[in-house]
Amino acid sequence: MSTDATEEIRGTAHGTAPVPLSVLDLVTVGAGRTATDALRTSVEIARLAESRAFHRYWVAEHHSMPGVASSSPAVILAHLAAHTDRIRLGSGGVMLPNHAPLVIAEQFGTLEAMAPGRVDLGLGRAPGTDGATAAALRRTDRPGEGADDFPQQLMELIRFLDDDFPDGHPYRRIHAVPGPVQATSPGGVQSPHRPPVWLLGSSGFSARLAGTLGLPFAFAHHFSAQNTIPALDLYRESFRPSAVLDAPYALIGVSALATDDEKEARRQVLAAALNMVRLRTGRPGLVPTPEEAEAYDFSPMEREFVDSWNSNVIHGTADEVRAGLDDLQKRTGADELMLTANAHGGDVRLRSYELIADAYGLPTPA
Repeated sequence: MSTDATEEIRGTAHGTAPVPLSVLDLVTVGAGRTATDALRTSVEIARLAESRAFHRYWVAEHHSMPGVASSSPAVILAHLAAHTDRIRLGSGGVMLPNHAPLVIAEQFGTLEAMAPGRVDLGLGRAPGTDGATAAALRRTDRPGEGADDFPQQLMELIRFLDDDFPDGHPYRRIHAVPGPVQATSPGGVQSPHRPPVWLLGSSGFSARLAGTLGLPFAFAHHFSAQNTIPALDLYRESFRPSAVLDAPYALIGVSALATDDEKEARRQVLAAALNMVRLRTGRPGLVPTPEEAEAYDFSPMEREFVDSWNSNVIHGTADEVRAGLDDLQKRTGADELMLTANAHGGDVRLRSYELIADAYGLPTPA
């Protein structure tokens, strides 16, 4: 059992938090703002998260969504690595069927070289977009076929990361660089680390696969709450000890927004919900302002969706958000909570993480 690998995965809770707290960033772009603004906010939040002892900072992969500027996780992570020193950085996640496994191994080997010992590789099998865009990404008229091959793609990627294709395999002489082959070259020295692989999911498929392979598991509670407990139960039941974990380790993604007063929290989450209404009805755009959301005439069906969506967003004052997070962790037994703050303005998102850190008494910068 690799103690180093296990320590990279398992976080340490700080302050009065029951489990480690982390951040999931969608790099959202609000109306009247630019992608440049959103990426600057990501740097600010990553620096805040590092200074307040959040455990890790992940960015997602989405495509063809005007309000989300995280289409290239590896590029964003390289940018964040240049502006941070200690916090773990990772993908939440890279959508494996969209990419050649060798390319991902090369990208994350490069990130590991940039930020040794603090890179996570989270992998999902959904396209992160609609079917037509998935077809464009995967260069096929059958975009779903890549997801069907996910276990095989995953094992190929892991073999590229470890540089251990067996003799006789057609890829035996192909190496992901930067990577372990550098240590076996004459005079070569290679870092002993390679990015820990996580599986992401919103149903039972990845939960079972992660458990069977003994990998850490990240569940998308923020948009699939009804499946959270069944998926975590399946992961734990399926778990087999591996070289990276001797016991299950599961984090859940949670939508959480703290503001200085409860009324403002309701305004902000209404705007985020309107953004989801438009996305789900084929009208994606920039994240609307709270004023636009308050003036919007929701249909009965849209109002029902908003109420359902926001029932899964933990929002309110810092104390209310803390109470909601504590209750969720207790109900699910999650080993880590990864918080995503969806709001129009970057200042609102930044303030939310500050308030949550204060509520848990997380360390303050020297």
